[in-house]
Amino acid sequence: MINKIQRLSRIPLRDLNAYIHTINTWKMLSSTEEQILSEKLYYHGDLMAAKTIILSHLRFVVHIAQNYSGYGLPQSDLIQEGNVGLMKAVRRFNPNMNVRIVSFAVHWIKSEIHEYVLKNWRIVKVATTKSQRKLFFNLRKKKNRLSWFNENEVRIVSQELRVTQQDVRDMESRMLSQDITFNPIPELKIQDLRISNLLPYLHDYKSNFSHQVSANNWNKRASYQLNHAILRLDSRSRHIIHARWLIDKKNKITLQEIANNYGISAERVRQLEKNAMKKLKGVIKN
Repeated sequence: MINKIQRLSRIPLRDLNAYIHTINTWKMLSSTEEQILSEKLYYHGDLMAAKTIILSHLRFVVHIAQNYSGYGLPQSDLIQEGNVGLMKAVRRFNPNMNVRIVSFAVHWIKSEIHEYVLKNWRIVKVATTKSQRKLFFNLRKKKNRLSWFNENEVRIVSQELRVTQQDVRDMESRMLSQDITFNPIPELKIQDLRISNLLPYLHDYKSNFSHQVSANNWNKRASYQLNHAILRLDSRSRHIIHARWLIDKKNKITLQEIANNYGISAERVRQLEKNAMKKLKGVIKN
């Protein structure tokens, strides 16, 4: 058995025909054999029993994955995701449930395949909620034609799947939409519709990166010059400029409050403020 496992592990999934041929040669387990192996795994953690169970059920994964071939995804990837679901099912299987492993594993196999399809069918995930996922995998079965549902069909589908009519319309719109490439190609043809290259539309003509860099550099230089000029003032003039111009309006101090602090008139404070502003402008210009 070990030789068979090693031989199977050397077959890449991209060689799909050889892979399917190999797993179909693996012996299917009887109900008694399956029960004995599952008990060994469940109670004793027998990994060889787990491998035997998994290998004997790989053909069922291929059968289930073939039902999802209509989504345009590689069959080998679908089988691989289904194999992951099979391994998860075998690990969680309780032999006391009195059911065959394949009946228990179907849910896990489909769950992994569903998740893969939803993530890769479109660039943006097409379904996120429970009702959306239900609609995604059932609308394809309900559609007998490629055109849109009429009102009566929408109502019937919503009743059968127990979702709102708006959910049906939204999912139908998502499923019938197409991904459009932004690659620099002259023209793209999708379902007989010619779509020009969309790459030029990515440009944002409302902003200019060079202007933003230039503005940032000017602001930094202006802030440096202002700080340098303020440091050249005397302490009283620095306090007046700060109190009158460099704090927010809610905390701005009046001329009279400054005058009371220094014991001078408000007019004298106004003169000191005017002289300080002249000195600042002179230093900044130079």
